[in-house]
Amino acid sequence: MTLTEEKRQELIEKALQVRRNAYAPYSNYQVGAALLTRSGRIFAGVNVENAAYPDSICAERSAIFSAVSAGEREFDAIAVATRNGGTPCGSCRQVMSEFGLDIVVVLVDEEGKQIWQGTVRDLLPGAFLPRDLED
Repeated sequence: MTLTEEKRQELIEKALQVRRNAYAPYSNYQVGAALLTRSGRIFAGVNVENAAYPDSICAERSAIFSAVSAGEREFDAIAVATRNGGTPCGSCRQVMSEFGLDIVVVLVDEEGKQIWQGTVRDLLPGAFLPRDLED
């Protein structure tokens, strides 16, 4: 599936909308993500922080894990909304790469202004992939 302008805008709007539900009392850095599956479904996720910091989860992984829980395994695009269009962390980049280096990633700020668009491959050159586990 090609990411149409209409779908891209829908993802951005969903990421901005869900961002309001983020639980970020420590960083005050709310993140919303909207993931488009190959089947056309959209899964949303937010960051959820925890006083024990390592137990927090990012919006991107939250959306991906929800999609996987629903039986989805093929993803076309993800929009991520933050205050300033910040990029996904290393853990999120690695999780995205598990499902495809050609997933389109759209980063927007809190006003919905696109800051960057590229692919997981652009974000994580040299990704550790399932094939790296082969003998």
